[in-house]
Amino acid sequence: MKVMILAAGRGARMAPLTDSCPKPLLPIAGKPLIVHHLEKLAAAGFQDIIINHAWLGEQIEQTLGNGQQWGLRIHYSPEAQALETGGGVFQALPFLRNAQDTDEENDEPFLLVNGDVWTEWDYRHARAMRLAKDDVAALWLVPNPEHNSKGDFLLQGTRVIDLSENISDPDTLTFSGISLLRPSLWEGRTAGCYPLAPMLRQAMQNNAVSGSLLEATWVDVGTPQRLAALEQYLTSEIAH
Repeated sequence: MKVMILAAGRGARMAPLTDSCPKPLLPIAGKPLIVHHLEKLAAAGFQDIIINHAWLGEQIEQTLGNGQQWGLRIHYSPEAQALETGGGVFQALPFLRNAQDTDEENDEPFLLVNGDVWTEWDYRHARAMRLAKDDVAALWLVPNPEHNSKGDFLLQGTRVIDLSENISDPDTLTFSGISLLRPSLWEGRTAGCYPLAPMLRQAMQNNAVSGSLLEATWVDVGTPQRLAALEQYLTSEIAH
């Protein structure tokens, strides 16, 4: 199974920290945020990874190289202008098709990870996941953090249910930014700049998205305050 890490965002909410450093390279407990993902992915047995980048992307390539130091094979998908999540994955699809990169009929799922989250979760759970034949996605969901108190979706059994803006439910959950996706989710799509979320919501309407709880510490590292809180947490964990 191949992996894509989304790392092309500007990280505007992290300014001024990201004015001269791409968000995935911001240090957490002595190493870049994205390296935490790479180490966990390598420990789980993943090998082939592609990372998209735009803002200061050359720093990402210079820092991570070809991934050999973690036993990984890292490839890059540079974007002259950030293509957002949907467009960014579309550009990388030739790599992500799991058999021969040129086999457009191959619809084996790949793992997609937001580069600006941190988690203690074991990625072996993703390797063990098997999508049902008619499902195009599996999402891992977490309890709603303070900054997303209304949540994103409902989990009914193993099915992920979209919520309209007019519906409020105390059992909502937040998307963790970790998902298993089939290339066929992009069927009919073309190159361009567009988000992934509306595509997932449409798939939910078609009952084609499953979900699970991500039962581990998880942080959306989206602001300097959350970055500092995570640093404090990890420093405390290391000390004990």
